[in-house]
Amino acid sequence: MIIQRKMLLAGAMVSTLFLAGCTSKVADTRQFSGFLPDYSQLQPTRSASGQETLRWVSPDFKESDYRGVVFTPVIYYPAAAPNARVSQATLDQIRSYTDQQLRAAVAKRKPLVQQAGPATLIMKTAITAVTAENQGVQFYEVIPIGAVIAGTMAAAGHRTQQSALFLEVQLIDAQSGKTMVEVVRKGVGKNIPNSNAPINFEDLKQPINSMVNDTVNIKLTP
Repeated sequence: MIIQRKMLLAGAMVSTLFLAGCTSKVADTRQFSGFLPDYSQLQPTRSASGQETLRWVSPDFKESDYRGVVFTPVIYYPAAAPNARVSQATLDQIRSYTDQQLRAAVAKRKPLVQQAGPATLIMKTAITAVTAENQGVQFYEVIPIGAVIAGTMAAAGHRTQQSALFLEVQLIDAQSGKTMVEVVRKGVGKNIPNSNAPINFEDLKQPINSMVNDTVNIKLTP
């Protein structure tokens, strides 16, 4: 019995360490999609609403230098494919809603224009992941002794998860072709009962709205 208790405690510690950071509110390097040309200069910062984000602003960038923005449609990168958890209808709804809301938000800051030219920015945006991540071990959970021996959570598939959406944004000077701003943002949505439960649009609507509101209020300074 004593040995089993020690093993149970050890297993709990291992599992906690294994799952720690799964619900981090900022993207890490493993979650960069390759959509942006350069991630090396991204720095952690806070959005207008206080959310953690990664951002880089060129020292040459001045928002007042630009009169308009060419807003390219929001895409999935890499191309999204439906699966057992996220249907095609949900993927379409998430992309369409993000595109509409973000387009309207940008228009509040700068006029949207159809063609690139002097004093214009090109805005490219990609949803790089729609997913759900395990939450950390809760103090009230009973860890099966079999999982302790294996050093993993046998019941991990039944653990509550948090839905999440990843967004990457690039602003390009239309005349020079140089990148002026890069942003990588992770939005954490509603809880999902387990790793088999579907992820729906409503689970991610709030973090999308938060990202959009921050787009309106963000202060872009080097």
